[in-house]
Amino acid sequence: MSRTEQAIAGQEGFSPSELALAKADAVRAKRRMIEALDDQFQLSHDEFAAKLAATLRYRWLDQKSLQACEADFSRISYPETVAHECLPFRDEQGLLCVAFCDPFDPARQAWANEQLRESALWVLVHRVALLSMFAKYEARARAMDDVMALDPERRRVSEAIEDLSIKSISEGTSPVVKLVHSTIYDAFKLGASDIHLEAGTSDLTIKYRIDGVLLKVKVVEGKEMAEQAISRIKVMSELDISERRIPQDGRFKLAVLGRAVDFRVSVMPSIHGEDSVIRILDKQSLSQQSQGLRLDMIGFDEQTVTQIRGLASEPYGLMLVTGPTGSGKTTSLYAVLNELNQGQDKIITIEDPVEYQLPGILQIPVNEKKGLTFSRGLRSILRHDPDKIMVGEIRDSETAQIAVQSALTGHLVLATVHANNVLDIIGRFIHMGVEPYNFVSALNGVIAQRLLRVLCSHCVEPYRPDSKLLAASRLTEAEAADFNFRTGRGCKDCYGTGYKGRRAIAEVLLLTDEIREQIVAKEPIRKIKDTARATGTRFLRDSAMDLVRQGITTLEEINRVTFVG
Repeated sequence: MSRTEQAIAGQEGFSPSELALAKADAVRAKRRMIEALDDQFQLSHDEFAAKLAATLRYRWLDQKSLQACEADFSRISYPETVAHECLPFRDEQGLLCVAFCDPFDPARQAWANEQLRESALWVLVHRVALLSMFAKYEARARAMDDVMALDPERRRVSEAIEDLSIKSISEGTSPVVKLVHSTIYDAFKLGASDIHLEAGTSDLTIKYRIDGVLLKVKVVEGKEMAEQAISRIKVMSELDISERRIPQDGRFKLAVLGRAVDFRVSVMPSIHGEDSVIRILDKQSLSQQSQGLRLDMIGFDEQTVTQIRGLASEPYGLMLVTGPTGSGKTTSLYAVLNELNQGQDKIITIEDPVEYQLPGILQIPVNEKKGLTFSRGLRSILRHDPDKIMVGEIRDSETAQIAVQSALTGHLVLATVHANNVLDIIGRFIHMGVEPYNFVSALNGVIAQRLLRVLCSHCVEPYRPDSKLLAASRLTEAEAADFNFRTGRGCKDCYGTGYKGRRAIAEVLLLTDEIREQIVAKEPIRKIKDTARATGTRFLRDSAMDLVRQGITTLEEINRVTFVG
């Protein structure tokens, strides 16, 4: 143990008052205590690690000694070590050690111990030393990762695009390039779906969309830096950097953590300059997630899963899924297709774009520039002897008419439509010129869904909402008596939001004869809704309220996502 047995005797630790001050600062600023403590003192990285180790009686390593160690990724993969900020290694005697930088986070140690399944000596290092090791092993760790088991053609594609890594970012010379690349890299690691760069009067605000909600992560001072950052994104997307008066759309590709990732870019002029939104399209990860995807994995309750499977098992007819952008409609349809894809039916999809790649299914991407629209593609699909068809989105009258006719002529058609709830679908199709009789004859059912953030398991705690919130949620004290109300305190695992991850809820309208007659007779929506409820339809608000009752999410969250009235 020559490296890890470095003496800390004689080194004075931090006093209780210094620790208390750092803790108060961390709570006030909503940041990690280790960061607050480090900022209080003008110490070198090694001095800080030694002082902290003396305080908490840990072994420690300086940066030079850590660099001489050999990492062991046999039990914990490289991406997981980066995410949890811990690095397993073996010393000269073969003893398993774990370098870590945050002793105030026991959850990380508990997680690592569970993964290792072997006793290990925990060795304290400074975070900069740990990041230096991650940079050293990034290329080697990627070679060990499953992602690098690519065929030669995909490997050539991966090598042909720019590599984005801790090492490449640290070696960059331009501060603008460093800013843009580190922003993209951090967003990818945190699982963000979008990056927003918003120009202000004299700064640039950077936000990540995580679990459907925007979180402000950074403010970059300086008008010039803001303009240069947007220009850098334009260069990467092959857009016109001299044009600042009209919107521009583009895309680029980078290799991140060993896999090719697509980025879709929108640049929009504003009163302060230009804003940019970057959508992260990790198609390889999506394809891996879609393999084996099933309805019961999405988060629907048992009743909803049974109802959707019943609709999908019909031999013909129209099954529609509705909801706003980002509500998980496509994921639900892919889960249905995965369950239907048993090799006995010809399944064809037409999408814009193809998000997941499914084996055994013919997937056609829309290409409007070449004339391949949803309507034209759907007509061609009907000549390709399909049994089941998925239409990525019904957005015009022609596509709606063809989809209804396809369902009436013996095909099972699955499609998405933008609407707020299951009953709004009726008005949408009639507005698009579809005859009500043909529509209800073809329609088997409608699914409307939303994604709700669920509480972070690391910081969840009981709480009682005040009467004002109960009233705003249309709940009385008596109705709320049996609720298991909980909230998220906010921690580093959930970025201080109190939520981590999302879960799908849905309302399913099954077309009964009575509802069909009411639609054809153009009865008021209120009456159709009453009939649907009487025949067993649970609406979105009911499903959302059940999650609050179980302590899975909060009233604030369901009020944000579902209609209160």
